[in-house]
Amino acid sequence: MTKTTLNVLFKKMQKDDKKEVLEFHVQGNELPNTQELVGLAGSIVILNVEESNAGTFNAEFVSVQKDSKKTTLKFNIKGDSDDKVIKLYPHAGRSVTLFMEPSQMSVDDFYEEDEHEGIEYKIDKDGTANVSPNQMTLDDVDQEEESEVQNEPDKKEDDNDDPFAEVNLSDDDSLE
Repeated sequence: MTKTTLNVLFKKMQKDDKKEVLEFHVQGNELPNTQELVGLAGSIVILNVEESNAGTFNAEFVSVQKDSKKTTLKFNIKGDSDDKVIKLYPHAGRSVTLFMEPSQMSVDDFYEEDEHEGIEYKIDKDGTANVSPNQMTLDDVDQEEESEVQNEPDKKEDDNDDPFAEVNLSDDDSLE
């Protein structure tokens, strides 16, 4: 399928914690490339709202719903496209030209979470998680802190870690 151009009503934008939901309405009974659009539903597409400065962005084409008055197109955009989504807000509630074409990205790739530091683990068939035997535990942290304290040289008795302790200044000391 090549790029599809649709004149639509940008009905609404709704944000939740992980995604932005875009809803467009195609007025009337005629929808160009109906079969191709139905085939794209459930996949990732590249969208561009012509009148905005958002440029192109990937979106999950969630559904196509048709009734006697309109055809509703719903899309999900991930939160990592926030800078582009902000540029779409002024166009919500208006008629716009929507360009749409298929993307090479899969739905799994689209929703794949970014890699992050953490504990590597494997989940067994019974649902338990197994971590590496080299993984540090909270008990190991406590033991390490205790050994650091024991290995520190003895502090002088007059050392005071209290920042609010009384300080005596002589006439020669200046606070400036």
